[in-house]
Amino acid sequence: MGIKIGVDYYPEQWPEQMWEEDADRMRECGVKIVRMAEFAWSRLEPQEGNFDFEWLDRAVSVFVDRDIQVVLCTPTCTPPLWAFEKYPEIIQVGADGRRIAIGIRGHRCMNSPVYRKLCDKIIYQMVTRYRHEKGVVGYQIDNELEANHCRCPVCQKAFQKWMERKYKTVNEINEAYGNSVWSGEYSSFSQVKAPMGEFIKWQNPSLTLDYNRYASDSTVEYLEFQRERIHSLDPEVWITTNSWLCENMPDFYDLFQNLDMVSYDNYPTTVIPEDPQILYSHAFHLDLMRGIKQKNFWIMEQLSGAVGSWMPMSPSPEPDMIKGYALQAIAHGADAVVHFRWRTAIAGAEMYWHGILDHDNVPGRRYEEFKQLCQTVEGLQEMGDSYVKNSVALLYDSDNEYGFKLQHQAEGMYYLEQLKSLHDGFTSIGVGIDIIDESTDLSGYDIVLAPTMLITHTDTAEALKSFVQKGGMLLLTNRSGVKDSYNKCVMQPLPGIYRELVGARVREYDTPGAYLGQLKLTDDVLRENYKKSCRDYPGGEADEKLPRENAVYRQWCDILEVETAQVLAEYGDRYYSGSTAVTRNCYGAGTVYYIGTVCDRMFYISLAKCMASEKEIFYYDNLPLGVEVTYRQKDEKSWRFVFNNTNKEQKVCLGSKTYRMKPFEMKISRESEEFI
Repeated sequence: MGIKIGVDYYPEQWPEQMWEEDADRMRECGVKIVRMAEFAWSRLEPQEGNFDFEWLDRAVSVFVDRDIQVVLCTPTCTPPLWAFEKYPEIIQVGADGRRIAIGIRGHRCMNSPVYRKLCDKIIYQMVTRYRHEKGVVGYQIDNELEANHCRCPVCQKAFQKWMERKYKTVNEINEAYGNSVWSGEYSSFSQVKAPMGEFIKWQNPSLTLDYNRYASDSTVEYLEFQRERIHSLDPEVWITTNSWLCENMPDFYDLFQNLDMVSYDNYPTTVIPEDPQILYSHAFHLDLMRGIKQKNFWIMEQLSGAVGSWMPMSPSPEPDMIKGYALQAIAHGADAVVHFRWRTAIAGAEMYWHGILDHDNVPGRRYEEFKQLCQTVEGLQEMGDSYVKNSVALLYDSDNEYGFKLQHQAEGMYYLEQLKSLHDGFTSIGVGIDIIDESTDLSGYDIVLAPTMLITHTDTAEALKSFVQKGGMLLLTNRSGVKDSYNKCVMQPLPGIYRELVGARVREYDTPGAYLGQLKLTDDVLRENYKKSCRDYPGGEADEKLPRENAVYRQWCDILEVETAQVLAEYGDRYYSGSTAVTRNCYGAGTVYYIGTVCDRMFYISLAKCMASEKEIFYYDNLPLGVEVTYRQKDEKSWRFVFNNTNKEQKVCLGSKTYRMKPFEMKISRESEEFI
């Protein structure tokens, strides 16, 4: 399977005489894929039971005749207005108990039996019509699915049934949740309600966590309903859905379990922050997507221009951003990058979410760059079936993401930010990261990063313990071992179940929030790495925004009492000055690091160097900030991607090679020979 560039196309939004012109221009660029029909239900079924696919037949033929593959979407994200008028019960109900205003998208109840029947009919019509069309290579189910937070009567009943399956009796719930607080004890399952109202975070955290678990399961079940229907009609076709990091994220590992591949909607920033402490690279997002199924993935929507519409427009992508960001996705395991969209819409809410072509339909700078991208990727076809595999893993868990979001721990402190900081620490020295589920086999990794293990899963704790005993290196952080699986705090010294591994206990903790304090590095190697990292940033030039002698702590402080661990850093101010903040502990044949606070960027980079050196993992000691080195491999071959993900020219020294890299430039080499 080769690597492909594509575009999202909406034939229903353009006069039919433009289709062939667009397809010819796409073929001239080198486009291999178009995605269609995502929001076209009202055109495909203008009246209930009155289906019109002839226009889509013609659109599909236009592209297939030009050897451009077609991905069709089930248009179920946007039912026609006649459906809402005739069946108002299919409209989603919000947390305020009211049906949401229609006229946008995603405003349907996934559980509604009436809606499911309507979905079944349109899916049947689509798949039976195109199952023999070889140019239609796959299906995307719906669009950007979030965890199902509908509170209609059907969904309320579904939640109650989910709870009954899990707990059997209300007394089990009362005990698990601690419902004696605020007189919250249930006497009947009819009293078990989804969290409602303006003050959801005031409700029992055990209930809100379980509701988010149910909401994710509900979306997965809806997805499975569509997948089973498609495969019952066309067993050989591949199926995916397009994900994103949304407000109500489903459990991605469950979401894609039965799908053929992961796909993601990728919109990196067009504004590079001046503050070097701000992490903006989408390398984290891409590694997260690749890790869901631990194999290559697709980008189903990719940045093509300024984004905006319901918000002020962002600046337009700078020169080489479109090409560089697409190649960045490929470097991290994307086998296809489909750009949103071919032409900017001239009507509707997304008319300022820009595509490759502007409203005037005249090819411009972004079009020419996109054309260059297609030509570059055409030269990468020998890379087909290559993959990304690393020796460092980072654990991501939906329960921890939910739990942290439901009860913010400190001002400015977020679950994903802790993950991103550790991810950046290693990627900044050219060490790749696999972001994986807690249940993944750890035996293939040298280092496992397990930040913010807020909610305790006993199986995970045992797996981490075994990993370390056998010689693995583990990193844990603050807010680990805090709660049980019901989202209740444990009655034992923190880090709870991980205390023996860490070799220290949390005597007390503080939440300084935005306060920036001094973190004294007491370990010689860590301190020297830190000084060198600060001195070398970027490329040997000083920057006054970065600290020099002491690292920085903020947001959270575990005040540690060492038991068997070695002290690596201490707090340098406030009432806990001199208290331990960071430790290293030998356990079995392995090692455990613990970070009790939240640190500055240079600290994480410096610690990553210490850990990589100890495990004899090769890293680059002098990469400028923002320069990313990634590898794909196949058999005995490997390809190195060097990406200048900054808006400044960078001098990059990699062994005997020295590059002068323009902003957002990508250098790709095969083994030791540079070829792109």
